[in-house]
Amino acid sequence: MFIFADVKKSLTVRRLIAVLLSALLLSPGWLSLSGFTLLAAFVPLLWVSNSYDGSRRAWWGMFGWAALAFVLWNVATIWWIWFATPVGPIAATLASTTLNLFAFMLFHTVSKSTGRGVGYATLIAAWIATEYAYTVSDFSWPWLVLGNGFSHDVWAVQWYEFTGVFGGSLWVLLCNIAFFEVWREWRRMARWIVAGCVVALPMIGSSVIWLREGRRTAERSVAVSIIQPNVDCYEKFSGDEEAQEENIHDLLAEVPAEAEFILLPETAVPGYYREPELTDVYFPDGGTSEVWLRLADSLRSAHPDALLVTGANTMRFYGAAKMTPTARMRAGTYYDYFNTAVGLDSTGRVQIHHKGRLVIGVENTPTWVFDALRFLVIDLGGTLGQIGKGEHGTAFEHNGVRMGPAICYEGLYGDFFGDFVRRGAQFMAIVSNDGWWGDTPGYRHLFTISRLRAIEHRRAIARSANTGRSGFISPRGDVGETLGWEERGVLTARVPLETRTTVYTRYGDYIARIAVFLMVLCVLYAVVYRVKRKNHLVP
Repeated sequence: MFIFADVKKSLTVRRLIAVLLSALLLSPGWLSLSGFTLLAAFVPLLWVSNSYDGSRRAWWGMFGWAALAFVLWNVATIWWIWFATPVGPIAATLASTTLNLFAFMLFHTVSKSTGRGVGYATLIAAWIATEYAYTVSDFSWPWLVLGNGFSHDVWAVQWYEFTGVFGGSLWVLLCNIAFFEVWREWRRMARWIVAGCVVALPMIGSSVIWLREGRRTAERSVAVSIIQPNVDCYEKFSGDEEAQEENIHDLLAEVPAEAEFILLPETAVPGYYREPELTDVYFPDGGTSEVWLRLADSLRSAHPDALLVTGANTMRFYGAAKMTPTARMRAGTYYDYFNTAVGLDSTGRVQIHHKGRLVIGVENTPTWVFDALRFLVIDLGGTLGQIGKGEHGTAFEHNGVRMGPAICYEGLYGDFFGDFVRRGAQFMAIVSNDGWWGDTPGYRHLFTISRLRAIEHRRAIARSANTGRSGFISPRGDVGETLGWEERGVLTARVPLETRTTVYTRYGDYIARIAVFLMVLCVLYAVVYRVKRKNHLVP
């Protein structure tokens, strides 16, 4: 009896060590380190699953260990949200862990009833399908998609131009399965060969593409200037608006005369403005706001051939018959707030893009949720609650060049990012507010994820942040000159223009859509198999 107790205690300790090891291996890619640890991160957790039988009690034991592993992964990688709101990391961890548990426990259940082969297929399909849910649901948080973990290893994932980040998730899961099979039967040389091929072949192919892209030269380029104003993110919405405007004009004076595109960050222009003329919200009959007139005057005097792209808060008013699902009402008038990218040239011509992927808990909070759970809503300044939502990416046109003005969170969504390219964007801009979380891994990883977007669509990216990290990224994912945390200044570089369309740009998240279909098939097969076994039709 005592021997049995000692064995049980020893097994519990080994399971705990395995769970801690999985969490440790899952995390580095989001902490400014390499993501290659992901290739073996699930092996300890797969061992824990293998150590249990198919009983109901064992199922709950596995559930507890898996929950601990995924909670620790979330805590290790998104703790910095705490600096914006204590509720944020708790809510994000609950949502993310729930989806992770669904996928892993589905694998555990199927593998115990049908065998490892179908179980592995279920793990791959269910994990990618739940990651896809991060990107398409109203409450979207795609930060921990496994493929995002390679943002510091772009030389190894150049094939994202064919698969997007879900191809990276597929690679991670296949490698883990291969390594686990090696662990189970390490004497079988065939298992080692399979594992070596699964790991090495994608990297070899990526290296070939990396060299090819390094030799590629664009036929045309444009001069782009990036401005980083370095305004405190919280004081920005309650501070001195006039001082912020003067800061912008002082920095505009530093922009070289040859600049063809000038970028300011998300919500850089203080205040709220009515579309489409950008009139002052409180004085709609006074014509275009003085803020925008002065910006146009500045362009005419110093940069007559440039397009200024900047973030701003705008409002659109509707009649009752045209109101949108996100519209608010005041004094009998319906209206929407938008987080907007505005393109302004020296003639005063205005182009507008509304942010289409909204930050959960800040911009994307349905009215009934906002009213019932107001205490959970994250206050990052500006407008709280559900704001208006853009339907697609937009390409701004200037002097025969088309560019995509993505806004902050939109840079997390590969398929949506591709919408700018599908509409003709020859290079991309990202305007962002990165400073909510302080000098933490949060803003740094938000910048490096942009490297994956550049590879997926083979578009150069110019990124302007309020503070955090602004800079240039090549179509190969290489990082050019940057401005770091709490740096104020202007960067200018020649940005290559591209017109080619990648496989991923054309077909988007096709791997994830296939995964959803395969997950359903695996579940149906497991159900049928279990019924047949119950009726003694299969062993």
